[in-house]
Amino acid sequence: MALINLTTSTDENFVNQVETLSGQKISECYQCGKCTAGCPFSFAFDYPVSQIMRLIQIGQKEIVLNSKAIWLCATCEACTTRCPCQIDVANVMDICRIIARKENKVKEKDVKLFYDIFLESVKKHGRIFEIEILMKYNLKSGKLLTDADLGPKILPKGKLNFFPVNIKGKDSVEKIFTRFVEGIKNNE
Repeated sequence: MALINLTTSTDENFVNQVETLSGQKISECYQCGKCTAGCPFSFAFDYPVSQIMRLIQIGQKEIVLNSKAIWLCATCEACTTRCPCQIDVANVMDICRIIARKENKVKEKDVKLFYDIFLESVKKHGRIFEIEILMKYNLKSGKLLTDADLGPKILPKGKLNFFPVNIKGKDSVEKIFTRFVEGIKNNE
C-alpha cells in the first residue's frame, strides 16, 4: 500500500466532475471502510477503495488518476452492495478510469490494453469473441505464448468458437457505444 503525499494541489473541479459523471454524491461517504473490507482485490491496490473515495472527496485528482487501484478494480460491485450510504462505488471507479483514459494517465497499461480489446470485440460482434481477444491481447502486449498451454485443454471441450458469433441486434450494441462516446464528448 502506498503512502499518500498530500503536497499535491487540490482540484475542487475533480470532485464535481466525478459526482456529475457518476451521478453519485461522493460527499456522503463517511469512510466506514465496508467497501474496502468487501473488495476481493484490495490486496493488490496501491490505495484501498475507501482511500480512493476520500482522495476524491478532497480533490486529489492526480493521486486518484495515477493510482493502480482504479485499473485493478474488477467492477464486481461488492463495494457498492456493502455501502451503507448507497453510493455506487464501482461506478465511481469506472468514471475515474474514463477520466484517466481521457487525460492519458493510465497506470496499468496491460489492463487498459485488455479493456480496449474486450470492448472492441463487444462493439464488433455484440458479445466477446474469446479467441480474437486472446490473440490480439497476446500480440499487442508482446506476451505471445502466454496461456498457450491452456489451448489443448480447452479446445476439445468445445467451449471456444474459432469464428465469431454475431448476436442478433449487434447494430443496437454498436449504437450504445456510439451514444456513450457522444455523451462523454458532451460532458467535456
